[in-house]
Order: sequence, then structure tokens, then C-alpha cells
Amino acid sequence: MATKKKEVLFNFPKPIDNDCLIGHEDTLKTFIDAWNKRDKYPIHPVWMLCGPRGIGKATLAYKIAKMVYGNVGDFFIVDMENNIDKDGKPKTDGKEIYVHTVRAMIEKMQMSSMSGKWRVILIDSVDELNTAAENAILKLLEEPPQQTLFLLVTHQLSNVLPTVRSRARVEKMRPLTISQLRELCVKFMGEEEISSEILKLANGSFGKIANLKASGGDIIYEELLHVLTDKNSNASDMMSVATKIAEHPALFGIVLDAIAHFGLADLYPMASNTIADINRLNLRADITIFKIIAEIKKCL
Repeated sequence: MATKKKEVLFNFPKPIDNDCLIGHEDTLKTFIDAWNKRDKYPIHPVWMLCGPRGIGKATLAYKIAKMVYGNVGDFFIVDMENNIDKDGKPKTDGKEIYVHTVRAMIEKMQMSSMSGKWRVILIDSVDELNTAAENAILKLLEEPPQQTLFLLVTHQLSNVLPTVRSRARVEKMRPLTISQLRELCVKFMGEEEISSEILKLANGSFGKIANLKASGGDIIYEELLHVLTDKNSNASDMMSVATKIAEHPALFGIVLDAIAHFGLADLYPMASNTIADINRLNLRADITIFKIIAEIKKCL
């Protein structure tokens, strides 16, 4: 089965530029209520937005930030795009946020003039802070500066230091519903057809759909399911789809998604460990993924 070729460009804005928040009305309302009553009941200075990747946590954080500092106060962002090394050079390798980034933010904050306005520090995400960077943030949280709001995005609460977690008001955000995912698909992909399989595969994460569409992974995933269910598919067909998956390391996980799709829980540990071994043992990705696909097909 040949992969369909599509030359379609989608406009997936970064969270800072995205004014379209779908879902999470309850979390937004909770913050707005607390913000509007801040003169009578001091607002908690540290809000942690927790939930799976790609559900809109950062989009909500930026929406709150813009409301608080109103484009007049000071806004400080700690994320991978603003990451720097010890020499102050950009370090956007996607692995971790360095302590130098946090220290540079603190220095700018200390030099800034608030003019009576609120300051906002947005960290996206706490999971990506290395140990030294997280400890530097902890020191700030121990005695938060006045009229300063911390917005901490985190994908996995268990990855956050307990001492950081204990100083935050944790807002647990739920995955998006299928109807909310469809609404976002229409907003950002127009008439592009999104299959029910891809919507289910997303597990409530529009970010996952966006990544799949940007890489062509949605088409490859559907081809993988076809190869696995087609009685006439052979080793050559399996190798073809394995090669396409191997070209995009970010897509390795769709093999695990296929295992979940077919309810083959017993295969999951083996497949997960084998995929991890691709980088750990420098294995050939195409052959390794082919072997996993072959094992799945044997069980069907």
C-alpha cells in the first residue's frame, strides 16, 4: 500500500501566538475568579497547570499571562526556545532547560521596573528544567516577589520536585474530548479530513494530531493498521511501513499505539523496551521496527 502524498501546509501557531483556547473553561474560570477577588483575598502567586502534552496548557498559560500583565507589566519566559548555555549562546537541542536560562531570567527580573504593574514568569515546562534550573526556581518560590505571578506548565506531576509542587496551586487539566479535537481540527486544518482512528489515537491531545499531520504520521499510521489487518500483506509491505516510521524518530510511538489499538497488552513491554534500545544500543531503526510489526501481525 503506497503512502498517499499530500502537499498541505497547516498553520499551527505557537502557544504564545494562539488566541484560540478550546476546553479548560473550568480552569480559566477558577483563575479569573481568584484574580478578580485579589484585593480581598490575595491570589496564590504560583499556579501549576498540569496535564498530558498537547492539550492546551501553554495556550492557557499565555492567555492568563496576557490578562495579568496587560502588555504593560513585565513578562519573563523560561522555555526551550529561550534556552542558553553558560556562555549565553542559544541551546535549543530539545533535551533540557539549563540553569543559565533561569539565572538570566532572574537577572532581567531584578533589573526591571514594574511601575506598579504585575510581573509574570511563565515556565514551559517544569519537566524540562534540569536539576540545577529547578532548584534555582525553587529558591524564587520560597519567597515569591510581590505582585509576581508564576505560571508553571508541567506534563507529568511526578517529575516535579515535591518542594516545588508544595509551593504551587496545582490545577489538573483534562485531555480534550473528541468534539473539542474536531473543533480544533476545523479551526486549524479547515476541510482536511481527520479520521476517527487518528482522533482516538490522539488521546485528547491536539498537539499529537498537529505533530502527526506535520510529519505525515497520520497517513503512515493508517498504512500501518492496513498492513497489520490485510491478510494479503507480506514482509515487503511491513518493511516498507517500518522504513517510513524509522525516518521519523518522533513516530516510533505509533507502533505502541497500534499495539494498544489491537488490545495486545502482552506485547507492550517488549515493544517499548525494544524501541528504547534503538538509541541506547544504536540499533537499525527500520529492522527493529519491522520485527515489532511482524510480532504484532503474528498475534492478529
